[in-house]
This record gives sequence, C-alpha cells and structure tokens, in this order.
Amino acid sequence: MKIPKGFSFGVAEAAIKKPGRPDMAVIFSEKEAAIAGVFTTNRIKGAPVKLDIERIKKGRAGAIVVNSGNANVCNGQKGIRDAREMARIAALGLGIDEETVYVASTGVIGTPMPMERIKPVLAAMAKGSGALVSGFEDVARAMMTTDTFPKYAARSFKLDGREVRIAAVAKGSGMIHPNMATMLCFIITDIGIGKAALNRALRDSVDKSFNRITVDGDTSTSDTVLLMANGLAGNPPVKISSGGYAQFSRALDDITTELARMVARDGEGATKLIEVHVKGAKTKKDALSGAFTIADSPLVKTAFFGNDANWGRIMAALGRSGISIEEEKVDIYMGKIKIVGGGKSKGKDAEAGRLLKASKEISLVVDLNLGVWSEKVLTCDLTDEYVRINAEYRT
Repeated sequence: MKIPKGFSFGVAEAAIKKPGRPDMAVIFSEKEAAIAGVFTTNRIKGAPVKLDIERIKKGRAGAIVVNSGNANVCNGQKGIRDAREMARIAALGLGIDEETVYVASTGVIGTPMPMERIKPVLAAMAKGSGALVSGFEDVARAMMTTDTFPKYAARSFKLDGREVRIAAVAKGSGMIHPNMATMLCFIITDIGIGKAALNRALRDSVDKSFNRITVDGDTSTSDTVLLMANGLAGNPPVKISSGGYAQFSRALDDITTELARMVARDGEGATKLIEVHVKGAKTKKDALSGAFTIADSPLVKTAFFGNDANWGRIMAALGRSGISIEEEKVDIYMGKIKIVGGGKSKGKDAEAGRLLKASKEISLVVDLNLGVWSEKVLTCDLTDEYVRINAEYRT
C-alpha cells in the first residue's frame, strides 16, 4: 500500500479492555494538515466526538489519537477531561499544538477510561515522531473491536504531473446504521486542496458510501470520519472549480466505497453480504426508504441466513415502508433469478434458495415499476453468532 508523503504511525498496547493486543494508535503528519470531518448524528455523543467537533472548526490537524476497547461515552466531565488529556499527552510528545490533535475512541459505553494505563503508553508512543514506526495497516488492527479483519485501502493518481496518494483505515462491524454509518474511518492524503473542496468531497463521499450501509439499524455514539490533507504532493491547491477536484473525488469515492463494503461484509456474525437495489421508484426518497426498510428487516435478514428465498418478507417490508407502491407491479430478483413478477410468485423459490446457499454475496433487486429513481443499500444477514457476540460484549 502506497502511503501519502509525510505521515507516520504508531501502535501500542494499553490493555484498555483486555491485554494481548494493540489497542492504541497515533496518526501523525509532519506538516500541519487541513482536515474535514463527519460525525455521528446520535444525540448522545462520546467525549472524543464532542472535542473533535469543536476543534475541527479551525480546519487544522497535526495528529489523530485512537483507541479501542472503551468508547468514552456517558462519562460526564471526566470523559471530556480524559479526551483532552489524551490529546495533550500526544501533542507534548510530538511537539505540536494541542488544538491540532483529534481523539477517537471505540468500544464499551459508560465505563471510565483507564487513564492510569493509557497515559504512560501514549506518552512513550508519541515521544518524538521518530518513535512512530508502525504501518498504516497496524493502525487498522489497533482500532478493531468485534471486527474480524483489518480494513484499509489506498489509491494514487497523477495530478499536474505529480503523484497524489490517498489511503484510509476503518473499523466497523456492529452498530452500523446511518447517519453516519457506525464506524471510525481515518483518511490521509498528501494532496494540496482548499478547505471548501476538502469538506465537500468528504461529505459527498460519505453520503454515497458509509451512509448506504446497515448491519443492525443501530447508530453509534462514536461515529467519526476524519480526512487529513497535508499538501506534500506539491500540486497547486485543488479547488471545487478545478479539474483536479473530480480526480480527487473519484479516488476518494473508490476508497470509501471499498471500505463500506468491507464493513457490511464484516457485520457481526455475518455469512453473506447483501446488496439491496430498489429501482423504478417514484422518488429518490422512496427508493432509499424502500431499500433501507428491506435491509433492516430482521425477518428478511434471517431468511437470507437460512438460505430461504422468502420473498413474502420482502413484500411485507415494502408495504410498511411508507413509499408509493402498487402490489401488482412489483418484480423481485435474487441474482438473475426472477422470483416475483407482477406481485406474484414465479415458482423459483427453490432455485433461489440454492443460489443463496452457494453464495457469500447476493444481489437483491426490487423493481417497483413506478418511476425512474434507483438506490442501493449494503447489508448482511442476521445470524445466531450476532446474538452471541452482542450478548457477551462486556463479559
């Protein structure tokens, strides 16, 4: 993976929840970077989210500190003090302005941060940028909670004769639902880009990717996507009106879409990635609402887990979604198999069931045949393993 110029990384173990694996990381830019962010819409927000929302107004960034195992949510003023202390320790070690350090935490809600273990580990890790010798992939691993694999991606392209690089890490497996889809994601690039262009590119990209995935309909308290751009590629700063903006946006969209698919595929206990495509809707809102209602239905998701092409559950979900629908016009496809035509069975349930059993990725297409609007949502099946993971999350 090609890493953007001027970034370094460190990971360490603070045994925040359990010992035996790295659970803290630092992302550092040797040159102060521009930054854009998108955060959870949950009205209960973690202390790091509150801190970052305040700091990002200035659009400056030097480092990101992230930990797994504890979300630092619902800890009152102590939680705010702990988030600020983590930023202060990192800033002191790295020799940068404390106001340019962002904090992100993921894990258990309502448990105080074990600062007695965090502070010495963070201080040692951040002591001079030369101590940050880990890889970007290591950051992805340190962020994991119930994730089963690390999630990272990168792209590069030529801009004004210079190579520009973008790379990103993400975590997410459960509590996945817009807006923003529950996760942490940190994107770094060496492109030179204006603040307005950076903000628009990130928001548009998140809307097309992370806001189109759902695992369980629960929106977290800690969702954070941060995009740092340090300009070390040496290109003239990109503006919304410049040609380079489209290039950058395409590369960014590629990365966030790839990561979004990884998050949906890694849904807690999931065995199948499911793309729900509702088309032929009267409005964009109808297409999206229909797709999300199907994707979030526990009955639909458990049918997929059981390899049961139970299209009646899909029809029932559509019927309660509140969208414009005419039963006798609905067509439903699983893969290329048309199982419903004009609102009635095509007698292909057994064939579709065999397809489900043989597939780890499924395309479910619902054509309402009422208009021209179309939307896609990514989800996964709902398994007994999901129940086990979440029943044992704090034990």
